[in-house]
Amino acid sequence: MNTMRVFLHNLAWKQDRAGFLDRMDKFLQVADKHHIRIMFVLLDSVWDPNPQIGKQRVPRPHVHNSGWLQAPGAAVLKNPSSWPTEIEPYIKEVVGHFRNDRRVLIWDLMNEPDNDNGKKASELPNKAEAAQQLLEKVWVWAREAKPTQPLTSGVWRKQDWSDDSKLSPMEHLQLENSDVITFHNYDPPEKIQISIHSLGRFNRPIICTEYMARPRGSTFEAILPILKKEKVGAYNWGFVSGKTQTIYPWDSWEKQYPDEPPLWFHDIFRPDGRPYDTKETDLIRKLAEK
Repeated sequence: MNTMRVFLHNLAWKQDRAGFLDRMDKFLQVADKHHIRIMFVLLDSVWDPNPQIGKQRVPRPHVHNSGWLQAPGAAVLKNPSSWPTEIEPYIKEVVGHFRNDRRVLIWDLMNEPDNDNGKKASELPNKAEAAQQLLEKVWVWAREAKPTQPLTSGVWRKQDWSDDSKLSPMEHLQLENSDVITFHNYDPPEKIQISIHSLGRFNRPIICTEYMARPRGSTFEAILPILKKEKVGAYNWGFVSGKTQTIYPWDSWEKQYPDEPPLWFHDIFRPDGRPYDTKETDLIRKLAEK
C-alpha cells in the first residue's frame, strides 16, 4: 500500500486557510516518510449535507460513517452565487499550493457528486443537477491552478460504462474530463470485471478508488488478484477500525447493531494494530511482492 485517499473539507480551509495548508503539508511529510503518496479528495456528496464549522457532534454508536460531512453541503450547493467566494478560491488555493508537489499523486475533485444517500438525510431535490453544475466549474478552476498531477472524479452508479448512450450527464462529465479514469465497485468479481473492461475503451489509466465490502462478496481474496492482473490501481475503503465506524454496514443507519458485527464491512486493522484477518494482510503482502 503505497498511496492513500484522503478527504479534505472546504469549511476547514475557510476557518483557517494558512493553518489548513500547513496541516496538509505536515501530513504529507509523515506520508512521504513512509513512501506513501496521497490522493486528495476536494469535495464530497456523501452522508450529512449540513456541515458546520466548530465542535462536531459525537458519532452515533455502531452507525456507519454517522459523523461524515458533505463538502460543500446543501446550503452552498443550492446557491451558485456563493460558489465564486466559497468554492473557487478553495480549489485554486489548495491545488495551486501543491501543484508541483510530487507527494500528491492525484486530485479527486468530487466524490460521488450525484449521491442522494438513499434518503438517509434531507437532500436537495435537484442535487444531481446542482452537483453537475458545480463540478463543471471545479474542473475549470482546478485546471486554472495548473497542477502537474492528474485530475479525476470517479463514476460509481453502475458496473457497466461501455455504452455512451446509457451514460448519465454526470458520467459523461466525469469520464470525458478525468485524466485518470476512476470508479467505485463494491460487488463480486464478475461485476468488477465488467467495470474494468467497460472503462478500458477510454485508453487511460484506471484506478478503482473504492472497493472491499466483505458481506457483499467484495473481498481482498476475491477482488485484489483481478485488479493486479488487469493492472488497475486500487484503494479499498477503510484502514483501522475507529471513529468512522465502517466495520458496520451501510444498513446500520436503519438496522441496530449493538455489538461488533460478525463479519466486518470495511477496515483491515483493529485499533491496537492487530489485523482483523491475518489471511488478508498476508495476501496483500504477497501480491505486493510480485
